Amino acid sequence: MQKAEIGIIGGSGLYSMPGLSGVREIKLETPFGAPSDAYVLGTLEGREVAFLARHGRGHRFLPTELNFRANIHGMKQLGVERILSVSAVGSLKEEHRPMDFVIPDQFVDRTRQRVSTFFGDGVVAHVALADPICAEIARVASAACMKAGVTGKMGGTYVCIEGPQFSTRAESNLYRSWGMDVIGMTNLQEAKLAREAEICYATLAMVTDYDCWHPEHDAVTVEQVISYLTQNAENACKVVRCAVASMPKTRGCKCGSALQFAIMTDRERIPAEARKRLSLLLEKYLKPQEARA
Repeated sequence: MQKAEIGIIGGSGLYSMPGLSGVREIKLETPFGAPSDAYVLGTLEGREVAFLARHGRGHRFLPTELNFRANIHGMKQLGVERILSVSAVGSLKEEHRPMDFVIPDQFVDRTRQRVSTFFGDGVVAHVALADPICAEIARVASAACMKAGVTGKMGGTYVCIEGPQFSTRAESNLYRSWGMDVIGMTNLQEAKLAREAEICYATLAMVTDYDCWHPEHDAVTVEQVISYLTQNAENACKVVRCAVASMPKTRGCKCGSALQFAIMTDRERIPAEARKRLSLLLEKYLKPQEARA
C-alpha cells in the first residue's frame, strides 16, 4: 500500500521538513541494509510525502558511508514515484553565486568507492542514463524557485567527488576547464539508483560557496558558509513546498518504465536469492514470464 507519492531527501543543513502535518516516522529495513534514518511521513500542500535526512539527523554519515541503495529502496517501499533531492554544493562558475540554486541536468562521476547499482550477483541490467534527471520534476522545481523568490538556474553539470575532503586547487581548476557548474559529493549515486528503481529524480543544488578556485576563496569564513547553509535550508523549504504543491498528479515521463528493456539476464537463469532481493524492482517484469511457464 502506498504511503507516500513524493520523496524529499534533505542534505547538509536540511535535516527536517517544516510544514508537514500528520507527521509519523517509520523505520525500514531493506534487502540492502538500513537507510540513513527513519523516514518522516506526512502531508505537505495536500500531498503525501516522505522525508529522509541523507546524512542522518545530526549529520552522522560521510558521503562515502551513505547506504544509497537502502535510501532509494526505502523510498520505493513507501510507494514514492518522484524524488526531489536537496543538497549543498560549491560553485565552479562565477555566475553561480552563494545562495543561488542550480537544478543540474547532467552529472560527472569522480567517485571511486561506491556501489551505484541494485544489480549484480546473477542479474544484469543496463538502464539508460543519457539524461539522468527527470525533466518533468526539474521544470517544476525551476518554477517553484521563481514562485518562492529564490534564484534558481535550470541546467548545468554537477561533478560528484568522493570526499570527504574538498578538492585541491588543481582539481577545482580541472573541473572548471571541463565546464562543470557545481561540485558535490552525493547526488550521482541517488540519480543512478532512482533510475533503476523507476523513480523520477531531480536535484535542487544549493550553492554555499565558491570552490577553492576562486581568488577570494580564502576570505570565506566557516561562519559565512554556515550562515549560507542556514539561509539556503530556509529557502529550500519554501521551494520544496511550492514544488510539491504544483507537482502533476500523474507522471508524463518515461522514468516509470526505465527497466522495461534494461534486464539482460535470461529470466529463467535469475537466481532465486536475486529474485527475492530485487522483487520490488523486477516483479512486474517477471510476472508475465511466470504466467507463461
